[in-house]
Amino acid sequence: MPQYLTVGHLLRQLQDLDPALPIRLAVNPDFPFTHYVGTGVVVRDGKAFIPDDGQEDYLPTSVRDALTWS
Repeated sequence: MPQYLTVGHLLRQLQDLDPALPIRLAVNPDFPFTHYVGTGVVVRDGKAFIPDDGQEDYLPTSVRDALTWS
């Protein structure tokens, strides 16, 4: 996995997933929560920005383990 994710890398990772599968952001290993992903994408200064759309819940332990955040 590259340190700096590109649109191409993200598309390749998502292409085989069910299009109806909800997406969440895993945020902050010291205070692990899931956040909704905003629907707008803004492109400025050669980068695409996807906004957070609020906090959902605590990040499941199985996800923290998979991310090696434990």
